[in-house]
Formats: sequence, structure tokens, C-alpha cells
Amino acid sequence: MNQLLTRFKSEGPKRILSLDGGGIRGALTLGFLVKIEEILRHRYNNPNYKLCDYFDLIGGTSTGSIIAAGLAIGLSAKEIQELYLVLGEKIFGKKYGFLTLLRKGKSFDAEPLKVELKKVFQDITMGDEAIKTGLCIVAKRADTYSTWPVINHPEGKYYNYNKDILLREMVRASTAAPTYFEPQQINVGTEAKPQMAAFIDGGISMFNNPALQLFFVATLKGFPFHWKTGAENLSITSIGTGFYNPKYDVQKVLNTNLTGWAKELPNLFMYDASMMNLTMLQYLSDSPTKSVIDSEIGDLNNDLPFGKPVLHYLRYDVELEKQAIEKYGITVSEKEVESMREMSNAENVQKLIAIGAAAAEHQIQEVHLPNLPKGSNASI
Repeated sequence: MNQLLTRFKSEGPKRILSLDGGGIRGALTLGFLVKIEEILRHRYNNPNYKLCDYFDLIGGTSTGSIIAAGLAIGLSAKEIQELYLVLGEKIFGKKYGFLTLLRKGKSFDAEPLKVELKKVFQDITMGDEAIKTGLCIVAKRADTYSTWPVINHPEGKYYNYNKDILLREMVRASTAAPTYFEPQQINVGTEAKPQMAAFIDGGISMFNNPALQLFFVATLKGFPFHWKTGAENLSITSIGTGFYNPKYDVQKVLNTNLTGWAKELPNLFMYDASMMNLTMLQYLSDSPTKSVIDSEIGDLNNDLPFGKPVLHYLRYDVELEKQAIEKYGITVSEKEVESMREMSNAENVQKLIAIGAAAAEHQIQEVHLPNLPKGSNASI
């Protein structure tokens, strides 16, 4: 039995890290991850402790898949943070004009992204032993409309088909946001019997926030993990890329034309998907980070459907509003906040990292993070 399989099948609580999509706003996520890594290094008195040592499964969608894959191969949160300072400008530096978007269906050239992903992930495959913990990359297979949570569990139903897929190509598939980049083509069959598939960004599914999908992957019988439920057995730490509650002028909405609706529909669907994700996981847990879902159902504090929590759930995120950001001690203008909501504005990387770090100091408490059981790999 290989090392990963031993880890997956070992007794004791299991910890999952879930990372949202959000383009360049993934820089916010890294502020939280650096803080968590610092807490764990202090807790276990190990300056080289990595998040792949603590989390048994790390999953991400879109920009979250880049971070998840980096953490899973043993990069530190700080190393990925430094990578983002370079990555953003190279990927989102040059934008095509409107005519190119109409003709080719994309705003950016994917080549710089491919080059940078190859530098980081080289020729590591989904089944490579260089991946040190469980990994799940969420992508959308556009030619079949199906959402694909691609995992590295050796006993997975499709492992023999997926294990030879290059990690960088799977990450590229998860980040292929329509109108930003062209789809990624991947052979999901065999060399002898190829089956080509066209993938687009995993955010064009119910799982731009992949936490609920990762809960399914960890617990449903169709997947190979079969981890026990219960707050003492299963923990999910979910980290966002910033959120805001849009409010538009009623007359403007009533007068929206066909092009305007086409542009706005993905945002409407993603908003509902995100809210359903949060609602379900707070409903199933007694979360110490619970937030108000809406004014009608509140934070679901007394709504446990099975009488006890099914999991331990943490959610960290930043509200992208001027007042909310300034409570973390960072001064911003309304114009800057509006700019930070854009998922492809590389100029915002440093400010987003700073906001994520400041928010982490306020939101994360060491007591939130479950301790490792006896005999764990805390000394790695």
C-alpha cells in the first residue's frame, strides 16, 4: 500500500482544505493560508511544517486549483504568495480587444499561464508521488455539461484514466474561464483508445466554492475515501476570494438588454450556488465561524437536521466593501474597492494579499483548527 493510500485509510480525524475560484482575487486566500501555516508551525514547533502535512485532502476550483495543487506538492503558503506576485501580471497583463473576444471567444492569451504552470508543476501527473496529500481539482467538462472533481486517490473509479493527466493541464482546465481563456483539451481515455474532452473553468458549475463538493468526495460511497462523518471525525476549512452583495438600480435592471443579461447571468448563477454551498454546510455543522445567510433564516445556529453536527466547518472570507475592509485597518477608496472586485486586475495583487493577511489576523483563532491525533505526521 503506497504512502497516500495509507494516509487515506488511517484511523483518526480527517481534515479538508477547500479553496474558492475568483481569478486574481485568489491573492486574498493566501493571506489566510499564510496565517494558518504560521499557527500550525508554532503549534507543532516545526518551522518547516506545511499545509500538506496537516490537511488530508486539499481541493480547489479555478484560481483555487492553482493554490491547492501548489500546496499539495509541498509548497508553503508563503512560496505560493510570492508566486502570485509574478503570476498575476504575466497572466492578466495584456488583454485582447473586443473584436478578438468576439472572434476567438477569449480576452487573454493562455500561453503565459501555461508557461508559468509548467515552471511550477513541471511534468508531475495526477498520480505522481510528488503529490504529498489528497488532491481534488474541480473542472467543468463543457462537451458533456458535467462537473469533474478529479482526485488522486489510487482506488478512485477513474484513477487509471486520470493518473497520467499532467497536473498542470488539469489545473489549466480548471482555470479556463469562458471569455477569459480558451477551453483546455485533455485525453480522458487511454493512449490506445483516446477520448478527447473540452474543459472550462470549474466555477461554471455549482462548485466555484468547492467545499460541498469536497464533502461529497470525502463521504459518498461512489468516491473512494469513505471518511466518517461527525464533528469529531471530519473538518472542512473553506477559504473564499472575496464577496459582495450587489444592489442595482431597479430601472436599470428593467431596461437591461439581451447583451446585458448574457453578461450578468453567470454572476447570478454563481451567487446562488455560493449561497447554497454556505447554507448547506452551516446547516450540517455547528460552525464557530458561522455567518448570517439572510435576514430570514439567520445563521442556522439551531437548525441541525440530524440533532448533531455532521462535520466541523470553518469559513473565512472578506467582504469587498469599503467599510468592511477598513475595519481591518486598511484605507481604501470606493474606486479601489470596485477595482478589487474585478477578477482579472493584476494591479491589485499586493493590496489583496495585504487585505487577506489583515482579515486573517481578525478572523482566525488557533482554537478553530482541530488538533492532530496521536501518531500523526506532525513531525514531518
